Amino acid sequence: MKATWILADGRAVTLDVAEGVSMMQAAVANGIAGVVGECGGSLSCATCHVVVDDTWAGKTAAPSAFENDMLDITEAPRETHSRLSCQIKMAADLDGIVMRVPAV
Repeated sequence: MKATWILADGRAVTLDVAEGVSMMQAAVANGIAGVVGECGGSLSCATCHVVVDDTWAGKTAAPSAFENDMLDITEAPRETHSRLSCQIKMAADLDGIVMRVPAV
C-alpha cells in the first residue's frame, strides 16, 4: 500500500507501507524530513505532526481526546486536518493517503 508525504520544501515522497504500520514508523524508517517520532509512537511528544490531505481526512479515525490535546503543542501551528502520524496506521482504505509535513 502507498503513502505520500509532501515535505516542507514541496517535494513528494511516496513509500510502500505495510498494513498495521503507523505513518510515523514508516516516515522515521525512511528518513522523512520533519517527522521525528521522539517518543517512538507512545503519543507523548507531538514530533510526528502531519496534515492529512482533505481528500483523505475523512478516512482516518478522529483524533482521540489525548491526541487532540497533544496537537495543541506541536511545533508547527495546528491545522484543520492535523494529526500525529503515530496514530494513523496503514489499512486498505488508506492506500494512497497523502499527508503534508508542516514547516517549522
